[in-house]
Amino acid sequence: MKKLKRILVCAVIIIICFLLETTVFRYLAIASIIPNLLIVITSAFGFMRGKKEGLLIGFFCGLLKDILGGGDLLGFYALIYMMIGYCNGFFRRLFYDEDIKLPIALIAASEFVYSLIIYGCLFMLKSDFQFGYYLGHIIMPELVYTTLITLGLYQIILHINRRLEEEEKRSASKFV
Repeated sequence: MKKLKRILVCAVIIIICFLLETTVFRYLAIASIIPNLLIVITSAFGFMRGKKEGLLIGFFCGLLKDILGGGDLLGFYALIYMMIGYCNGFFRRLFYDEDIKLPIALIAASEFVYSLIIYGCLFMLKSDFQFGYYLGHIIMPELVYTTLITLGLYQIILHINRRLEEEEKRSASKFV
């Protein structure tokens, strides 16, 4: 039952962040740049919960972006987000709730890697070799905007994760 609650809560978080990213933040765009909230979720759950959960959250974030985001290739974003969630899962042992430096650094690095993969697969393969322009006008502004939004969104995700873990521990202690 508690596992079902965690799945539902994660699904709600993914859907809310996707809706915020595709609606509200379109109006709050700075120079047509919006933050990547799904990277924040994928990375955060990866280093908070481990490789497996990071991979699963990444898959569903990417699949949602593939299906509803208007991508041409089904599974393209799912694969990228899965890799990012899984790689963030390696840092689970270094993760401490009180330390915000590691999560901010990991989310920023995830955003940067995501942008490089997008450039390599969607632009460079189409013979668009203006990496300097892409770096200065898209990658870096999106990285900064996502990192600023992370300061607030990460605290919410961390609070939700703590509450779910406390409930799971209480229910586990009833059976012991």
